[in-house]
Amino acid sequence: MRRLPVYLLLDTSGSMTGEPIQSVNVGLQSLMTSLRSDPHALDTVYISIITFDKEVHEFLPLTELSSVQLEEVTCPKSGPTFLGEALEMVLNKMKREVILSSNEQKGDWMPLLFIMTDGKPSDLMKFKEMATEMRAANFGSIIACGAGPKAKEEYLRMITDNITMLDHMDSASFEAYFRWVSEVVNQGSKSAGVSEELMLPPAPPELNIVI
Repeated sequence: MRRLPVYLLLDTSGSMTGEPIQSVNVGLQSLMTSLRSDPHALDTVYISIITFDKEVHEFLPLTELSSVQLEEVTCPKSGPTFLGEALEMVLNKMKREVILSSNEQKGDWMPLLFIMTDGKPSDLMKFKEMATEMRAANFGSIIACGAGPKAKEEYLRMITDNITMLDHMDSASFEAYFRWVSEVVNQGSKSAGVSEELMLPPAPPELNIVI
């Protein structure tokens, strides 16, 4: 069975402390439950989670959906947001993990990447370098989410044209976001190999899709 790799890049900097990171944990569990209820996703989706704050961590290696067991995501009380380093890690992981088609085998479907941050990158030089590389990378779709009033759309725009914004960082907003992510992934698992372009489903009221 050909896989649909899905990478989640999550901001865990100090500004996410408290209700935001608690809501992210609830949202991730809801995401997994929703995906596992869809037979197409269960057959094809593999999930990887990378967190970034003052350090970048591979929180969950690329894992078959049915085998994913999530621990609690935590964040430091303060510190920078190394989004550039996180982009470098996910790009290296994608190049290493995604199986390409050859004469002997069919490769994976083009991977999906979801990026969520509530601020702006602290490692600007690295970020600008990696943003250019991400634009040229072989992802099926890159979807960036700016959470809260301090998220900077202009930096997300450097990575992708698919941008969503959360006005608030409460539990209802994050729950709506992850519910929407599950819809995007489910749609991707159904359309893999059928359509070149992934059409995003309608956004819930808490989530604004930026045109």
